[in-house]
Amino acid sequence: MQRSQGNSTVGFIGLGVMGKSMAGHLLKAGYPLIVYNRTKAKARELLGEGAVWADSADELAVKCQVIITMIGNPKDVEAIYFGTEGLIENAQEGTYLIDMTTSSPKLAVQIGQAAKAKGLYAIDAPVSGGEGGARAASLTIMAGGDEAAFNAVLPILKQMGNNIVLQGPCGAGQHTKMCNQIAVAASMLGVCEAMAYAKKSVLDPKRVLQSIETGTAGSWVMSNLAPRMLVGDFSPGFHIKHFIKDMRIALESAEAMGLETPALKTALKLYQELADQGEGDSGTLALFKSYCRC
Repeated sequence: MQRSQGNSTVGFIGLGVMGKSMAGHLLKAGYPLIVYNRTKAKARELLGEGAVWADSADELAVKCQVIITMIGNPKDVEAIYFGTEGLIENAQEGTYLIDMTTSSPKLAVQIGQAAKAKGLYAIDAPVSGGEGGARAASLTIMAGGDEAAFNAVLPILKQMGNNIVLQGPCGAGQHTKMCNQIAVAASMLGVCEAMAYAKKSVLDPKRVLQSIETGTAGSWVMSNLAPRMLVGDFSPGFHIKHFIKDMRIALESAEAMGLETPALKTALKLYQELADQGEGDSGTLALFKSYCRC
């Protein structure tokens, strides 16, 4: 039976805006932390606070009992886990590998199988909550993997989030994140269309929002993003380019299961058009521009 990894040395790979904050919470909680990132400059603040730098993923792997990855896309995940310099080949037997990247469910299953064959424990644990949730350690964490392994690393996950649910075996966390992204995509379409309709019908959209956000139509997107849409604030909480990546994974997974997702397809088409117009670094709420130039 696996024990809690409360005193383990943790390796963290991927120090983007979210990863840097997540790793920082572990450091503040007292975990010995070894970090690796393609750009060392992004680790400077954490190194100043006591983290230790590794020059490569395989160097980090041999020194840690728990390794967390928060990187770009499925190709990046595959590269960091597989191969002679990958985590699976170089991690010590009994190491816990936690991929918190939003990635492919199919790839998560492959990682789980390869890890098990090497005596390692793999958990896919993508998150929701964006940059704000990462900074506040309030991320929703959707996990897939062995229950005993999940329970062993739960104290570590609790340093980064407060809604942490094991959804099933390896791959289940990524499938759950796809459910999340599909729901967000559909919600964004509905909210943008509703606000565009309000403007076209010569209503005061802010008053319309006041009436409908507390009823059946209410949602997090409506309450938190619609007010910003209406004043033209499209700064990113989550970038369009990253959402496109997630939607493509969701669409590929749905198609592999024979599931039609028309709302997802429409959202992906509109977001790709925005990205093609130079909006890839805008926030997802910039979808409003497709409906109402403002």
